Amino acid sequence: MTPFDLTGRTLLITGASSGLGRRFARIAVAAGARVAVAARRTDRLAELVAELGAGKAFAVAMDVESEASVIDGYDSAEKALGPIDTVIANAGMNIQALSTDIAIEDFDKVMNVNVRGAFLTAREGARRMMAAGSKETGRGRIVLIASIGAHKVLPGLAAYCTSKAGVAMLGKSLAREWVNRGINVNVVCPGYIETEINSDWFHEEGGQKQMATFPRKRLMEEGDLDGIIGYLCADASRGTTGSVFTVDDGQSL
Repeated sequence: MTPFDLTGRTLLITGASSGLGRRFARIAVAAGARVAVAARRTDRLAELVAELGAGKAFAVAMDVESEASVIDGYDSAEKALGPIDTVIANAGMNIQALSTDIAIEDFDKVMNVNVRGAFLTAREGARRMMAAGSKETGRGRIVLIASIGAHKVLPGLAAYCTSKAGVAMLGKSLAREWVNRGINVNVVCPGYIETEINSDWFHEEGGQKQMATFPRKRLMEEGDLDGIIGYLCADASRGTTGSVFTVDDGQSL
């Protein structure tokens, strides 16, 4: 769990119905924050809120592809918890296919969720932070979750890698645009982490062979991101903006 104190902060986390998003919500609440957990699968969110405590977490239905849904989600979150000062844009997806085979509708879907979704989430969060006085407080925090695919070719994942490279540049661009508005924007590029989505694959022969190519021949654990996420959300990251952090256990070396 993060050693950073998030007491007094109010987070909105997208893609919180499973995997890393759920982990981020847990560490934020453990560090003293209140959290709006956002996703399309509201049944999964209800379970998470029950685990974290109704006074500490609030479920928000949000489809990051839709600007209207993103705005409505922020409205619901702020009505329940007050102004959002910290955002983790974690929602993402992947469709594995060779570039010669992928349907253009699938390519567009990956871009819409991963890039457009991150943009809409960050932009709406920034608008509200500015309205709440982030320029004066300097406490606005936005973290975009990309991937080592932003800078490393992952075979069969051209659309995904391209989208995550876009997220990395988006983070730097937004950081520059909002540098004098009291909002820090940073990007985290995780390596392969075992989650419920990929667990079966990495226990199969193909996944085992892939893991054998990693320098440490292992997957990361969800907790390996606790420190960087806690830091980037906390007051301690006051001087850190426009940075892209790779946390991958050396997988991209």
